[in-house]
Amino acid sequence: MAELAIEQLHKSYGGKVAVESMDLKIPTGSFCIFLGPSGCGKSTTLNCVAGLEEPTSGRILLGGRDITYLPPHQRDIAMVFQSALLYPHLTAHDNIRMSLRASAVDRAEAESKIARAAKMLDITTLLGKKPSAMSGGERQRVAIAKAIVRDPAAFLLDEPLSALDAALRQSLRSELVHLQKRLGVTTIFVTHDQVEAMTMGDMIVVMNNGRIEQVGTPQEVYETPKSRFVAGFVGSPPMNFFRGRLVGEADRVTIETGRARFGMPKSLVSEVSGSVREIDLGVRPQHVALTEGRESGALPVTVYAVERLGKENVVVVEDEVGNTFRALTVPSDKIVIGDRMFLSADVSKAFVFPCSD
Repeated sequence: MAELAIEQLHKSYGGKVAVESMDLKIPTGSFCIFLGPSGCGKSTTLNCVAGLEEPTSGRILLGGRDITYLPPHQRDIAMVFQSALLYPHLTAHDNIRMSLRASAVDRAEAESKIARAAKMLDITTLLGKKPSAMSGGERQRVAIAKAIVRDPAAFLLDEPLSALDAALRQSLRSELVHLQKRLGVTTIFVTHDQVEAMTMGDMIVVMNNGRIEQVGTPQEVYETPKSRFVAGFVGSPPMNFFRGRLVGEADRVTIETGRARFGMPKSLVSEVSGSVREIDLGVRPQHVALTEGRESGALPVTVYAVERLGKENVVVVEDEVGNTFRALTVPSDKIVIGDRMFLSADVSKAFVFPCSD
């Protein structure tokens, strides 16, 4: 177990910057999630930590030891990839045993470590099987056993659940969290799935275009997003954004369509710089209401789609210029595609950001 520190990490490929000026400290024993869209730099960062990529500049320290330019096998780090990398001609037992090939443990100790890892991951009955005789989830469990059997100082997982079906992903999420807490190993988990991030991590690092947008606990990132990108990326269904202009004494916001007007609470107004007039008002779907009768300031919309999830409906609506918004409704609502409705928002629970373009 060790603290992992990334200092001014920069990685570029020719003229393209993949990671820029990253500074990050991951406390000992933390389960840290790198969250962001494809191409944002999260896997590149992970590969630099693992030693699979060499940074253009910057330092990486594990437990105070500079590992920036050490080869992977000298870093005391174990990694699990999206696809389980197992030797097809070896049994699960022998695949796991391969991870101890370069270590100084004797046969008896190696067998003890393999048995312990197999028990932790509930794969004892798979030890005599080859990968072709296992399901995808079973192969991924064996791959994880290969990593933990080494007792590494840090554990890296690069989207290890993305190739599995939804039910199995949900099951393995809880198993991985439980396992990480038992081991207490500093862990980085890369994902573009914000549900995985919110349900698994102690800390979330939200990345975009090679930079860190925000670092915090899942609750902090969800409740107090520091940028429009974080607000829109974290949360399911995603946040709605209304492009607006501050008018009068900056106590109201008017949607650019000219068909709706939302009152701005003073708490939100105080967050906007006096020079900023164009803003994006962010409202989560649970704080949006749809009605058949028009209320003062409500936005006329047409129902574009209805996603029925059992416990709730996600209703997608469209305004007259093609902007789409989402609202949550109860399952008993009889809303159908094509209905004309009016949208209002609880702006007391809204967020405000300067226009990004």
